[in-house]
Amino acid sequence: MNRLIQNEMMKLIAKKRLIVIALIIGVLVILFTYAQYKQVETQREKLGTSDWRTILQTQIVDTTNRLSSSRITDEWKKELQISLQQQQYYLDHNINPSEPGAPTFMRIFLENSIDLFIPLMVMVIASDLVSSEHSQGSIKLLLTRPVRRWKVLLSKYLTLCLAISLIVAIAGILSYLVSGLVFGYKGWGAPILTGFNVTEIGLNTSDVKLMGQWKFLLMDFGLVWFVAIVVGTLSFMLSVLIRSTAAGMGVMLASLISGAILTNMVSSWESAKYFFMVNLRLTDYISGNAPPIEGMNLSFSIMVLFVWWAAALFVSFTVFTKKDVY
Repeated sequence: MNRLIQNEMMKLIAKKRLIVIALIIGVLVILFTYAQYKQVETQREKLGTSDWRTILQTQIVDTTNRLSSSRITDEWKKELQISLQQQQYYLDHNINPSEPGAPTFMRIFLENSIDLFIPLMVMVIASDLVSSEHSQGSIKLLLTRPVRRWKVLLSKYLTLCLAISLIVAIAGILSYLVSGLVFGYKGWGAPILTGFNVTEIGLNTSDVKLMGQWKFLLMDFGLVWFVAIVVGTLSFMLSVLIRSTAAGMGVMLASLISGAILTNMVSSWESAKYFFMVNLRLTDYISGNAPPIEGMNLSFSIMVLFVWWAAALFVSFTVFTKKDVY
């Protein structure tokens, strides 16, 4: 098994996709860091101060003014009310929700990448792990080895898991190193509030807890990694089912993009909560953001994604071990 995994990893490195993915992440981190820097500078020039309390008070006033508008929908109004309550809670407890520093940027970058950007990077790796063997004509040679089919596929899947872990690590390391040049590398011990619970009547703060940012980041990394594994497994299944890499990538790309759209439109479609793409933003639950559909919570979304993961893995191994190769 070790030799099979080593062989698969060598083939993956030879395609240089991990290097391309690292470069893409690096470029985007640079762009996001610059955008964040310009936003901070613009805010400082507009308010004439960099005091976070003044900035937060201004945001509260802006949110309150937007709530008074009759043009916003009920769903958007509810999200604004939740955001307003969170902002006021931070202000009342004298905690800066956006402590300057690379750890804060890394947290925000991961939370905004969990449902589309990182899954897209994972999809690039996973979509051709099996289908490329068909297109290159090497599948027959691979299966003539004195190794059971399930072991061959397991080695590919374990290689995928290693690659996914590496992608998540690259995203975290690059976002920290690059943003630290602008915002500094401090802030690991900054206080973060978690445990906000969004209910039908609004924001429940009875279970709110205070923790260090490094602990919060560990939770973020764990949730991002889990989402990446689920998306990677689904892409892996498509690679087994569809011999064309382009077709498999197209199906997965359409699913991820439709998920980003559905998340903002399915508040009244209750059965949509069982789609995997609607459950990808797991970090929203620990940040206290409103779920896309009322009644959803972290445990529910994790369970839905786990079922999709298990089903995709079962289909992949069942089909690969039984289908004819020609």
